[in-house]
Amino acid sequence: MSLLAAWLWLFLTLLPLVPLERWVHRHLQGIFLLLTRDHDLATVLYSALFLPGVALHEGSHWLMAKALGVRTARVSLWPRRQPDGTLRLGFVETEKVDFVREALIGLAPLLAGCVAVVLIGSRQLAVGPVGEAIAVGNVLGIGQGVLASLQRADSLIWLYLLFVISNSMMPSQSDRRAWLPLTIMLTLIGVALYYVGAVPLVMPGVGEPLAAGVRVIATAFSITIGVNVIIIPIVWLIERAIVRATGLRINY
Repeated sequence: MSLLAAWLWLFLTLLPLVPLERWVHRHLQGIFLLLTRDHDLATVLYSALFLPGVALHEGSHWLMAKALGVRTARVSLWPRRQPDGTLRLGFVETEKVDFVREALIGLAPLLAGCVAVVLIGSRQLAVGPVGEAIAVGNVLGIGQGVLASLQRADSLIWLYLLFVISNSMMPSQSDRRAWLPLTIMLTLIGVALYYVGAVPLVMPGVGEPLAAGVRVIATAFSITIGVNVIIIPIVWLIERAIVRATGLRINY
């Protein structure tokens, strides 16, 4: 697969991934709020559900900072509600550094999460046949592949880990803060290489590794979409049942 095709695959998976992930987080918070009728308790339960994913997210920040020689301060996995009403499940405080290292620290959870998702999906749940069935539109094959993936005794544990990690790996707004200047710098370098005619010399060395990295991320996004497509109807049915039983509802 060429670099251009890999980027196209990544873009096409990112489009549905973002709204699906937002739906999952909003409605799971809503379910816990309906069950407890207490914002603080609902937040604690919601945070506990995603704790493995949050631990990997913040742990990858910390490890990347240490690898780049950046000093860290407080590390927290305890949820905190922000002034704008959003919920922050954890954080790692680091010293102020140049935008290159800051961007890499912010990118770490996405890279670690994608690797974990691909490894769990391919080795523990063997979702490859499901993806092949989706590619050719084989509905029966999709169902058979899902059932086959859940045959192992520990498959539900791996499915849970896959779900919470895949829905916790996306960078937050603060994680993306340094991405724009880094993108501008890389774009300027690319333009300069093109202008001096060095692109044909550089691409053989960086093109395939870059394409391989993009493919891993796109594969992880595809697996995440598949998992959420399975989980979302279950979450919706649970929420509908709670609404009917309690007479309460959440306005999102």
